[in-house]
Formats: sequence, C-alpha cells, structure tokens
Amino acid sequence: MDVGFVGLGRMGFHMVERLLGGKHRVVAYNRTETKTRDIMKKGAEGAFSFPELAKKLPAPRTVWLMVPSGEATQATLDQIIPHLSPGDLVVDGGNSRYTDSQKRAERLKARGLHFVDVGTSGGVWGLAKGYCLMAGGDEDDFRRIEPLLATLAPGPEGYARCGPAGAGHFVKMVHNGIEYGLMQSYAEGFDLMRSSPLKLDLAKISRLWMQGSVVRSWLLELLGDALKADPSLDKLKGYVEDSGEGRWTVEEAVASGTPAPAITSALYARFASRREDSFAAKILAALRNQFGGHSVKSE
Repeated sequence: MDVGFVGLGRMGFHMVERLLGGKHRVVAYNRTETKTRDIMKKGAEGAFSFPELAKKLPAPRTVWLMVPSGEATQATLDQIIPHLSPGDLVVDGGNSRYTDSQKRAERLKARGLHFVDVGTSGGVWGLAKGYCLMAGGDEDDFRRIEPLLATLAPGPEGYARCGPAGAGHFVKMVHNGIEYGLMQSYAEGFDLMRSSPLKLDLAKISRLWMQGSVVRSWLLELLGDALKADPSLDKLKGYVEDSGEGRWTVEEAVASGTPAPAITSALYARFASRREDSFAAKILAALRNQFGGHSVKSE
C-alpha cells in the first residue's frame, strides 16, 4: 500500500527499509535532507516538504510519524495537518504519552481525519527481526493499516489492536516500565556476581543462562554480547538516561493506586546512576545501547 513516512531516525529508517522489502510504496520525509536522500537509495520516494509529501500520496492518505515524543510530535502534526484532507489517516508510531494521543485523536476527528497510535518495540534490531506493534484506535482504522503492520511485525502475532485511541501508547508505556524492572534485575544480579570472590566469568554465565534457564531472554542474550566484547565494561560510563516512559508508568501507578515497587525502584536507580559509576549502571547502559542503539558515555 502507499504510505507517507515522516522521521528517519534510528528506528524510522529501518522501518522504511522493511516496508520497502514488503513491496509497499513509501514516500519518505526527514527534517535532515541527507537522510531522505539516503532512504531514496534504498527504493523510497523522497519528499522535501509536507506539501510535496501530501501531493505524492493518493487519497485517502496514510501518513506514519516516527519522531520524538512531546513537542517534536506536536510540531510535526501542526505542520502536516493543513496539507491533509478528510478521510486521511495519521499514525503516531513514536513513544508519545497516551493522554496526548487521546487528545490528538479527538482533534483530528474534528477535522475529519483518522488517528492510530502504535507503540513500537524492536529497537535497532527490528529491520532483521521485526517489530512488536501495539495499536490503539478504531477497528476500521486498524484494519486499514494492517498491511503495514503485517510487514513490520515478525509474524501474525507480532501486532494487535489493544483498544481505543491511546491504548497502543498506554501498553507501550507499561511495556517500557517492565523493561526498566527486567534490566535492573539483570544489572543487580550481575553486579553481585562481579563482587563475588569466586572470579566468575560473567559472559560465560550469561550464555549458560540462555540454555533453558527460567531467566533466559533476549535482553540476557544482548547482555552476553556486551560482556563478550568488553567483560568489565571498562569502556562504558555507568550513566543511564530515561526516555520518559518509565516516569509515566510510575506516575500512572501512583494515580491509579497500583503498587509498582520494582518499576519505581528501577526508575530511581537510573537517577542514581547519574551520581555514581557502578557496574550495575554500566550493565544498564550496555543493554540500552545493545537493543536500542541509545548513546552511551565513554570513560
């Protein structure tokens, strides 16, 4: 199907590549023109303005946004909406706060436009392995973009409509909160083993635990790769950012009175990492870099 794609960052560029591999026609736009020209070499059609993007898409249009949450998403919407027509559909595949997505859905509906929020997980590995896609919106709108979701996902169970507008980003928010807790558990466990007088081979143990252990996971596999490349993680500074979803998850837990001690503790551990340089914090930094290509600070 035809789709306009806005945002060619770490994930967006690879998502367009995967869509092209699925024989979709993609008209791509990026604020930095060099990225647009790079994706054109992969087979996408380029657009260098929002009017050009809209003109190159047949009505009713589908435009997928993959830009940072918050002001960047809102600014992009404000710029592109005037060039859309009733019946067009906007997909927000970034990590927007679910309440923002609910408001945007209502705003677009008032203009005769459709909206689907899609929480997207897969990081820099999504091109090869596929993306887990959590959608929120009307059933008809979900079905309308299903060919895109089917191409981006690793299989038919790799995407789903989670509920009405905002549900996709709510589920992704909780997903990332859980991710915080999982990563923190690995970080603390491996820090404990490193502190042992037994001189344990952490890379070897991470590979061992991948063989039928109840704690095996893709995150553990990525940790093994990081430890194999740098067993003591000496090249990393244990400084761990948080991109927002963990905070939102904790805020939602407080608002609903739902206990979430592990996720809350993991969030505060990230805050602490910016004041000290522990091995556990280096584990967290290494994992974020492995799965998402997030920048790290070097020693």
